[in-house]
Amino acid sequence: MAEPAISSRSTPTELAAPLAKEDTFDTEAGTQTVESAGRRSPRVEPWSFWQHLNSNVDTEMCTAPLAAYCFMTGYIDVISFSAIYVWCGFQTGNFAQLGLAIARLFDGSHGHRSSKFHMADRQALVSLGTFNAGAFVGRLGDRIGAQKRVWLIAGTFLQAVLTMAAAVTLWQGGQPDASDDRAFPAWTNTLSFVALAFMSASLGVQGIMAKRLNTQFTTTIVLTTVWVELVTDPKLFVTRGVKTRDHKVIAAASLLFGAFVGRAILASIGSPAALGIGCGIRVLVSLSWFFIPGKST
Repeated sequence: MAEPAISSRSTPTELAAPLAKEDTFDTEAGTQTVESAGRRSPRVEPWSFWQHLNSNVDTEMCTAPLAAYCFMTGYIDVISFSAIYVWCGFQTGNFAQLGLAIARLFDGSHGHRSSKFHMADRQALVSLGTFNAGAFVGRLGDRIGAQKRVWLIAGTFLQAVLTMAAAVTLWQGGQPDASDDRAFPAWTNTLSFVALAFMSASLGVQGIMAKRLNTQFTTTIVLTTVWVELVTDPKLFVTRGVKTRDHKVIAAASLLFGAFVGRAILASIGSPAALGIGCGIRVLVSLSWFFIPGKST
């Protein structure tokens, strides 16, 4: 049968209609549908494990792991303070203590001055130095991507490794878990100094990782800024939910709870075991970063 002739008076729309119809596919069969020529439905990219790891997390959805960071600050700090009255995370006090140690060199009359570097001063110096060394590791995160999931997982896992290293060294050191007198710290041998270094470094890593997320939790280490901003928040007394206020309250409460739990576990099973449990908590926090929603593009 002869094909119908196309009229010379046919419009361009009439000529394109058969072509547009041929580009329509059956959606029931799972094929792509094209309603008209040049118009196609968006293509759905397949989920990729590696792309998920290299995606940025949504910093607005990081409340749970950052609250866990604050919890670990209180948990770790109370273990070191109970033994040697030195905070692993609060480096303002340690830095000021070094100033006191220098001033002590000039106490008394000439010829009667003490040049002794006290045990507490040495411990404060170790904590300060290794905390900053841990924070320096955060520069690696800046290269990878401070908000990338892969760095948050790896960095938190590094904190867990440092915590376990501290537990092992304390166990090998075999020293008491707590001291009742500042003049007689419970940790004095070399291994206890190494354990203190590992603990402080772990909080240094944690602090810079949290800071780079730029949330209301700030570093999750020092609460001075949190307290100042909380009590001056314009919406402090608003009854509805306010993120700038509520997240700061969560940070403070989590740290307090961590200190309470840390001391309770320390009193029950000792410092090495308490740090071992802390390592397990940090491993769980590390895994939790995998499930934090990604930043929308």
